[in-house]
Amino acid sequence: MIDVKAPRLRRTLLAAFVSASLAAPVTGAARPAAVPAPVPAPLAPLRAATPEALAARYAATRDAVRAAEKMAADHGDLRRAAMLRAMADPGRRLLSFDGRDGGRAVEVFGDLAAAERIVVLVPGSDTTLDKYGLLRGGALRLSQELSERSAVVAWLGYRTPSLVSLASLTSGRAEEGAPALRAFVRELGAIRPAARVSLLCHSYGTVVCGRAAPGLDVERLILIGSPGVTVEHAAGLRTRAEVWAGRAGGDWVARVPHVRLAALGFGADPVSPGFGARVFAAGYGGHSDYLKAGSLPLRNIARIVSGHAPVEARRAA
Repeated sequence: MIDVKAPRLRRTLLAAFVSASLAAPVTGAARPAAVPAPVPAPLAPLRAATPEALAARYAATRDAVRAAEKMAADHGDLRRAAMLRAMADPGRRLLSFDGRDGGRAVEVFGDLAAAERIVVLVPGSDTTLDKYGLLRGGALRLSQELSERSAVVAWLGYRTPSLVSLASLTSGRAEEGAPALRAFVRELGAIRPAARVSLLCHSYGTVVCGRAAPGLDVERLILIGSPGVTVEHAAGLRTRAEVWAGRAGGDWVARVPHVRLAALGFGADPVSPGFGARVFAAGYGGHSDYLKAGSLPLRNIARIVSGHAPVEARRAA
């Protein structure tokens, strides 16, 4: 048995963990300078998922986006203002929005009022309003892959860590975000009690889902590009949900050591046989390619959410 408490080994593993994590290819590693945004007006609790109630919520959130757009424009950040102007389009369906501190946004794709299946997409590190288009695009493509009576929710509901930061190596931000995710899923259960809810969690978002999972009433928990979820076995998540995991062949997260030393690291690899998840074929793309149009992982995720078995990767002859 390896003694991970041995100081020399502990230092070696820690150095390896940090080096592997920070060596990951990343664009725009540093956070942009903060753009001022107003405190959003309090929203009344959503009591029902009727078309009328949802329309009122979308309209109230649109007002919050427009207020943030005006403040960004007054500050001289025309890029942020343009992005928020697009977000305030009447065709968009945002359940909540907060432009402060990197930003929070919860957006619906599909008809939530009629949805029989709901997928909540939880993003990972470096997801901010300035990079929200990546999250939105993935949610939109998944929505298009699913049946008409399904809805996808892009849930940027927590303060994501910067990828090249100590925060991305610990579960601190996940522990901060988990209560909000848990509350949101419970709200969905209250307003759409007959709908089947799945969590689709990417990268650091899998850590958030892992912390939120115990006792949460969801049908499936799908982990993609996961560095670990801070437990050594799927049973440690204390959930009745089916736990699925997939990792693409070109995903750099495979190089992150799956160890947990004090507060650093996230533990066992969810796609390893010993973890106990149901592993699905996720193709050969990179860390951000799981919801790429026409891809194998997108197809398999849609099949899993819909209650069908995933397809296997096609092998070369």
